[in-house]
Amino acid sequence: MDSRTAPPVAPRPAPLARRLAAPLATLAAVGAAFAYVGAVDPNESGHYPTCPLLAVTGIYCPGCGGLRSAHAFVHGDLTTAFGANAVAVVGYGVFAVLWTLWLVQAVRGTPGATWKITVRPLWWWLTGAAVLAFSVVRNLPFGSALAP
Repeated sequence: MDSRTAPPVAPRPAPLARRLAAPLATLAAVGAAFAYVGAVDPNESGHYPTCPLLAVTGIYCPGCGGLRSAHAFVHGDLTTAFGANAVAVVGYGVFAVLWTLWLVQAVRGTPGATWKITVRPLWWWLTGAAVLAFSVVRNLPFGSALAP
């Protein structure tokens, strides 16, 4: 009997089509949502529900103007998109970067590797603080440029 052991065998990656299914399905869903918002103008009343916080209190939430921002973004008007909701436009960029990293990982199909993002709690707190500051400032007179 041989005392040497065989090196561990790395698992084979899943077929390319299977690895690409989730990122491409996600892109299709997001693309369909953007296509709908691009086709149905949120600036015309009656198509989308009103923000409950805005309707009850008159205060803009962090998401207010998000549909108008997406509509302008789809039509290539980045200035209007940023003016309607700056946080949303930043979110579009973050999504694009993360989705691209996900797609690259899926194409490479590194056996045994899983792609995950580890975000330190400090970054979550900073992100929350930035969104909160955005929400407060856009409701103040000097921050009216951030209001939708």
